[in-house]
Amino acid sequence: MAKVHDSITPPLQAFIQKQHIFFVASAPLSGEGHVNVSPKGYDCFRILSDMQVAYLDGTGSGNETSAHLMENGRITMVFCGQLCQL
Repeated sequence: MAKVHDSITPPLQAFIQKQHIFFVASAPLSGEGHVNVSPKGYDCFRILSDMQVAYLDGTGSGNETSAHLMENGRITMVFCGQLCQL
């Protein structure tokens, strides 16, 4: 189940710092655009304060995330709490 947090508490910060991978999702305002979901890793995520984070975004197959942020300022970051065994 997804959780939304108002700030980064110390327990949440500890959880985030243990993660080796996270996902970034963004989308344009237009319904004709593409939703972009990208895995991120390589120790590129930093917690700057209880309300600010930063990550290094490689452009890979394009730079849709940056374009979406410039258009509407919306981004979602997802950290997975457990790995599922199949």
